[in-house]
Amino acid sequence: MAKKILITGAGGFIGGHLVQEALERGYETWAAVRATTSREFLNDERIHFIELDFTDNDKLHDTLRTVIDDGTRWDYVVHNLGATRAENYLEFECVNYGYMRDLVEALKDLDAVPEVFLLMSSLSVMGPGDEKNYTPFHSDDAPNPNTRYGMSKLKAESYLQHFAGIPYTIFRCTGVYGPHERDYFLMMKSIKRGFDFSVGFRKQMLTFIYVRDLARGVMDALERGPLRRAYFMSEARGYSQKEFRQIVLRKLGKRRAIPVTCPLWVVKMVCAISESWGKMRMKTMTLNRDKYKILKQRNWLCDTEDARRDFGFEAQWDLERGVSDAIDWYRQAGWL
Repeated sequence: MAKKILITGAGGFIGGHLVQEALERGYETWAAVRATTSREFLNDERIHFIELDFTDNDKLHDTLRTVIDDGTRWDYVVHNLGATRAENYLEFECVNYGYMRDLVEALKDLDAVPEVFLLMSSLSVMGPGDEKNYTPFHSDDAPNPNTRYGMSKLKAESYLQHFAGIPYTIFRCTGVYGPHERDYFLMMKSIKRGFDFSVGFRKQMLTFIYVRDLARGVMDALERGPLRRAYFMSEARGYSQKEFRQIVLRKLGKRRAIPVTCPLWVVKMVCAISESWGKMRMKTMTLNRDKYKILKQRNWLCDTEDARRDFGFEAQWDLERGVSDAIDWYRQAGWL
């Protein structure tokens, strides 16, 4: 009998690829979405949809109870739902911690605890690293987040690690890119137009993971059983902004783009003004004080040896190959 899997945040960039990987492995795949969620990339007729309203805990329980009482019990749950932008910490905490807590407690209350509950977290829980020698983050390093986003993710991790009876695995993901993704797409689009914008003059080391590698890693970890620890998910090496730009230029067939570096003090001022403007308009802005701390960070290197050892993870898509595939998709979709 096919394993059953529930994926929250299934309508998002990463969620759509998780759904596709699960289908390819023959799982009975349940995509948790909101009523308003776009299903543009969730068009496989094998997908079972479930609309979960995390803003109403009673309704969340009732919806889950209905499906469970009808005979569906998920072997695996991947909690991929989260917020990367919010007006304040309370909003981050509500979505990134509160929604996960409510789901975990509902599954336990309904006697539907899965074999593995996998939480999609973030490398941002580690905070700023070694920006002198650029030592990678290691699994035994203590998390020390300096952003509201990172703190909310760490709170979710801590809750899961201390909640009795939930077999868990945690993925701390670095920059995820690939088909359907928009942030790195905008960087590629800018490079195509001849400009590559970066922040700060000091050396910055970036890490990436291609979304199909991440989706494969998630399923491999689930199949190994509850690993009860957190893993960094990244390609094994890092890249400078210049290396990223050169790779994109090659794949676009362009000779050069002008690097434009913005001083950190200017970025800090712009982010502060943007955040204040957003508060006056009651709107969440992309540029804010949290975003400034992320842009300021110079070292995003991390050690992925634990993931290799425990569930055989090795990135099959290096940045060169991954960017090439992503650009092909953007072109076919008419984005580039």
